[in-house]
Order: sequence, then C-alpha cells, then structure tokens
Amino acid sequence: MRELINAMALQQPAMRPEIVVPDSSSPTMTVVEKPLSKLELLYNVSMFRKALILIALAVIWEIYGRILNNDLLFPTFSATVSAFLQSVIDGVLPARAWASIRILLVGYAIGVLLAGILTAIAMASRIGTDFLETMTSMFNPLPAIALLPLALIWFGLGNGSLVFVLVHSVTWAIALNTHSGFLSVSKTLKMVGRNYGLAGPRFIWDILIPAAFPSILTGLKIGWAFAWRTLIAAELVFGVSSGSGGLGWFIFENKNMLDIPNVFAGLLTVILIGLVVENLIFQTIERRTIQRWGMQT
Repeated sequence: MRELINAMALQQPAMRPEIVVPDSSSPTMTVVEKPLSKLELLYNVSMFRKALILIALAVIWEIYGRILNNDLLFPTFSATVSAFLQSVIDGVLPARAWASIRILLVGYAIGVLLAGILTAIAMASRIGTDFLETMTSMFNPLPAIALLPLALIWFGLGNGSLVFVLVHSVTWAIALNTHSGFLSVSKTLKMVGRNYGLAGPRFIWDILIPAAFPSILTGLKIGWAFAWRTLIAAELVFGVSSGSGGLGWFIFENKNMLDIPNVFAGLLTVILIGLVVENLIFQTIERRTIQRWGMQT
C-alpha cells in the first residue's frame, strides 16, 4: 500500500494545454457596432417623425375631400392650401393673424404676471394658499367665453374685452401649476438652499423656480392653449375690434360668404401658429432648461 502511495506521489500531474488569447489590436477583429443607416438616423429625429404624421394627415384630408367632392362641406387639402396662399399673397391673412397675436400677447403677459403675484402670495402664508385654492376652484372651471357678455358691458366693443377674457383664461391654469410645482419641491433641496443662506427672492429664483420649472412650463403651455382658443372663440362671437378683425373674424366672414376653402385656410392658420409655438418656442425652452438640467430625458 505504501509503495502504491509513493508511486502516485512520484507520478507527474497532467499538463493543461496553453490558452492563447488573440491580440485585440489584430486587424482581423470584427466590428461589434453597426452604423445606422440614413433612414434610421432620420427616424431618430423628432421633427422628422412629426413631419411624417402631418404628411399622412394631409394625404387623408385630400383623399376624403376628393371622395366627398363637395367644397361647401369639406374642401380638399389642395384647395385649402390654394386659398391659404392666395390670402397670404393678398396680405389679408397675415394682417388678421397679427391682429390676433398682438392681443393674445398682451393678455398672456398680464395673465402670467398676475399668476406670479398670486403664487407668491400663496407661498408667503397659509391664508394666501387658501385664497389661491379658493379662487382657482371658483374661476378655473368657469369658461372664459362665458364672461364675454360682462366684458362687453364693462369694457365695450374693443380690445379691452378681449384682454379681459384672455387674462381670465391664462391666470388660473398657470397659477395652479406653478403653486403645485413649488409645493412638490423636496424639503432636502429647500434645506440646502437655507444652509447656503438663501432667503426671499434669491431663494425663490435659485431654488424653487428651477426645481418647479417642469410644472411651471406645463402651466405656461396650458395657459397658451386656453388663451389661443378663447381668443378665436371671442372673435367669432363679436368679431371686429377697433375697425379690424383677427383670425376668428376672418373665419366668420368667409363662412357668411360661403367661401369654405378660406374658412379652412383660417383654421389651418390657427393650427400652424399652434404648431410653431409648441415646437419652436416651448420645446426650445424645454431643451435649454429641463433637459439640460437632467430633469427630463
């Protein structure tokens, strides 16, 4: 037995074959990543995908208009574009659009300022919070167009009535979203600001507004949408203001003359302005603030 153990101890262990690792710098190494094609690169662009959607909708519009074959009910997309271009060349549509946008900017700016003041009062005290919540609950569900008869009595047939209903449509949506955004700021972030000695306006500007900016921007978008459709509806109701009408009056006029392609051209202008504001202005602000700060992917 001892001899068997000694023989096993003297036996050489089996040698394992050597493992050869190929050089990573070898020219025969395969490429793992595959470059994207031009079509795939285009598809990754948001504007390209949205353009495809708009083209598809235009094609559906054109097909349906040709099947219906009645311009008094539903003109084709080509007829609408032709009426749109003719009105642009004549200068009528740009003048009407600018008349609406000018009033809209005034009402929107006043509404934003008033919403900021109400939010500041709400953040300053509990009674201010109760006041804002009560006012928002009362007036936010109230359609701005319902106040138009009172506005006509108070401010007359002019821009003042339009500005009044615009301020009402803008203020409550922006104030509600801004206040909710401020309340959602974490206590840890607020304590960090206090530890750095921030207080008053600097605390609001450096801590609260950046942290609550997604909610603030959402409120600005909602306020813009409310103001835009309120303005068009108000112009459809009483039309001309100070001798000139806006897009709503342009649509109303052409409806009375049974020029339906021009009616659709006015509606198309409203849509185009909405697309420009949303995709150029608000998305640019979003990219340079929220996405740059890493608050949204």
